[in-house]
Amino acid sequence: MKNENTENGRRRFFKDSPLEIKWILYDVGNSAFTLLASAIIPIYFSSIATSGGLSSADATSLWGYSTSIVTLIVAVLGPVLGTFSDYRGFKRPLFFLAAILGILGCLALSVPMPYVAFLIVYIFAKIFYSVSLIFYDSMLGDITTLEKADDISSKGYAFGYIGSCLSFLISVALVVLSGLDASITMPIAFAINALWWLGFTIPLFLSYRQKHYIPRKPKAVRDNFRRLFGVFSKKHDLPNRKGILLYLIAFFFYIDGVYTIIDMATSFGTALGFDATQLLLALLLTQIIAFPAALVYGKLAKRISNDLLIFVGILAYTGIAVFAIFMTQVWQFWLLACVVGLFQGGIQALSRSYFAKIVPEEESGCLFGILDIFGKGASFLGTLLSGLVIDLTGNINLGVIPIACLFGVGIITFAFSCKVNRKFLSQRETFDDGKTGESEASLEE
Repeated sequence: MKNENTENGRRRFFKDSPLEIKWILYDVGNSAFTLLASAIIPIYFSSIATSGGLSSADATSLWGYSTSIVTLIVAVLGPVLGTFSDYRGFKRPLFFLAAILGILGCLALSVPMPYVAFLIVYIFAKIFYSVSLIFYDSMLGDITTLEKADDISSKGYAFGYIGSCLSFLISVALVVLSGLDASITMPIAFAINALWWLGFTIPLFLSYRQKHYIPRKPKAVRDNFRRLFGVFSKKHDLPNRKGILLYLIAFFFYIDGVYTIIDMATSFGTALGFDATQLLLALLLTQIIAFPAALVYGKLAKRISNDLLIFVGILAYTGIAVFAIFMTQVWQFWLLACVVGLFQGGIQALSRSYFAKIVPEEESGCLFGILDIFGKGASFLGTLLSGLVIDLTGNINLGVIPIACLFGVGIITFAFSCKVNRKFLSQRETFDDGKTGESEASLEE
């Protein structure tokens, strides 16, 4: 009785099921690597690359190209593996395998090596980190209801931001504040973050069960590719085909800047000559601000349509990119870090839940894999164009111009996609309204 009362009290406090909480907590685990990859690893790579004979601008450009390689590979692997995950019993083991390989890659970064080898290991770790997120995102329809999707998705990003700060602060204390040599502190930092990621992966792996799936077929491999390449054909009879396609195009443009800014923020700051400690503290501030901001986004989505909130986020990011073109002082980087924190979690969380609402749950792996093509494809384009502009002009600031342009196109294309999807969502919410109680009961089980 005591354990039951404790559990009920915990549920009343969080207002979420145990499975929803474990899904949220995986964001806490993987976000440690996200923050490490966006804040500390670029600075560390720049250090070992310049020690190896590269200029600061060449190191920044090479980092941008490596990010583009990751996004290109994931754009190919993601939809194929995501489509496999839609078969009964496949999503859970594929998710765990991808997460474990990413964790091992993070741990392998602790081994001293030349900058080229380091970059190869980083690419490996980032690929499987990204693939694990495809499976993770597609779980949203299994672990919660459509009604709670915005709130749960926002909590994932929110607690991911604030939760990852602990491992990040330990890493910063080791690498920056301890005064010890980076050859000693960086391996410890990589090991801490790998174990942190693993610790929050296991609970979700043990508890998750795939509720929406496609039955396995004898020739699963051939059927997998047939289903993937024919998903938008008329024979497939995909509900809301037009709305999904329009959103994918819009997502391609507007998410570009979000991913590129995340991947290259500290690299840009380092190339501009900003102090490494200030860059890390500014990005930590972004995480802290993003925690309540993402939660507010989730709550606002109950009162305001999430497509309008996404539109506001795109507009804000456009302003951020334009401002960054003229950035020359470190206080401007701090200002941008604060503003990014207000919108980063919200736009990512609501984009995820918005897509989960407009696609059929049993094909979420396939379609989230395709979404990743458009997201990673945009990021590939953004980092590639930024790297090319920096190489051609020798000016770091001008590398932001392509990002600002793609944001602008994203605003226009997203407006078109909203018109079609609003009609579909209205019909789907009406249909699902009578099933909400039953769905929530099954989730509690």
